Amino acid sequence: MLALNPDDLIQIKKQGDAIPNEDLRRFILDYTRGSISNETMTDLLTVIYNNGMTSEETFTLTKSMLDSGERMDFSFLDNYVADKHSTGGVGDKVSLILGPLMAAAGLAIPMISGRSLGHTGGTLDKLEAIPGYKVDLSLDEFKRNVLDIGISMIGQTSEICPADKKMYALRDVTGTVGSIPLICGSIMSKKIAEGIQGLVMDIKIGNGAFMETLEEGQRLATLLQQIGNNFNVATDIVFSSMDQPLGMYAGLWCEVKEAINCLQSDGPEDTMAVTFELGSRLLIQAKTASDKSAAMIMQRELIENGLALEKFMEMVSAHGGNRTDIASFQTLHLPAEETAFSAQQSGTISSINTKLIGLAISELGCGRKELADVLDPTAGMEFYHKIGDQVTEGEPLIRLFNSNFNKLQAALTMLNTSVVIGEEYVDHRLFLAAD
Repeated sequence: MLALNPDDLIQIKKQGDAIPNEDLRRFILDYTRGSISNETMTDLLTVIYNNGMTSEETFTLTKSMLDSGERMDFSFLDNYVADKHSTGGVGDKVSLILGPLMAAAGLAIPMISGRSLGHTGGTLDKLEAIPGYKVDLSLDEFKRNVLDIGISMIGQTSEICPADKKMYALRDVTGTVGSIPLICGSIMSKKIAEGIQGLVMDIKIGNGAFMETLEEGQRLATLLQQIGNNFNVATDIVFSSMDQPLGMYAGLWCEVKEAINCLQSDGPEDTMAVTFELGSRLLIQAKTASDKSAAMIMQRELIENGLALEKFMEMVSAHGGNRTDIASFQTLHLPAEETAFSAQQSGTISSINTKLIGLAISELGCGRKELADVLDPTAGMEFYHKIGDQVTEGEPLIRLFNSNFNKLQAALTMLNTSVVIGEEYVDHRLFLAAD
């Protein structure tokens, strides 16, 4: 059978039919090599966004992106090799805590992380707020760190899933980021390329998440688990709320500080709850803990005895950071400007517009409008209250800080409608459903 040309392939998908596996694979690899243009790929992404993909097409898409680059092999290790992924949120610094914690428990954690996207923060941007920390290590250095200390956190390299890297940049500017098959292929190709045995997914649900409803999140979870099973990667799912920021801080250096506080047994209750829930899934997968109760005890002990923090310090050192800087972390990146957003009436906080807060955090200097934008490590927000808290008129709700007065004022203005205050108590659940 003759191979389809790109236009025929796009027409098949436009009609709602499935693209033959070999033709889809060839299209992805030809695009990666440069023999298919961005315009033609945009046409394919658009019809996938509009018409979806079958499970088999999504498996082929994932494998094609995986096969476009190198795939790591940690099968020689005795350690269980695993990773975690979050679908993105505001104040979500869990990777910075969970990675070292799992490495301290004896797991091997090769973590390829991403940058901020829209209103959501990026782990790489937070890591780069650590003086000297290099996120662009070579694959050999990355593998050596995983072997020597049990963890390394880097950005996507040119060797890992180059098809995904090229397609992702295009999706970001063509309005096709929200396609569930494209999301799944992008996430899972990178994770499978890490050579992992197990994965835990934190699927965020709510007004500050890409998946606003639990139904959307469950559709995503089903496909992610199907892909995991297809590639022999054990995949657990946790659904957590992003109807309000996670923890007390969101931004750049301030989130690193909060992560260090968490590793020093001084973390916010919600941040630690999400961390321990995700960690429990991995420890049970790895058979390091027999059940959730044992996993919870183990994680608390690894934080209390300082071993998890020590893993974080070892990782920072291996990536070019300085232990002295971390030791004096409270005095690093002090902001030049700050102001407060205050309650406009008395009552009970009934809802928070997390997406709007995320966009304001980006405006402070934590996100990019252009690829070349320089981020402000001093920028961020501190949250004094959560949903259900009683507040009085004029009471500070959020502290904003950075080193650019004009951006500070612009972000403050954006918060005008971000917190709704009512009269009745509102209950808020952190975890939304069992997988």
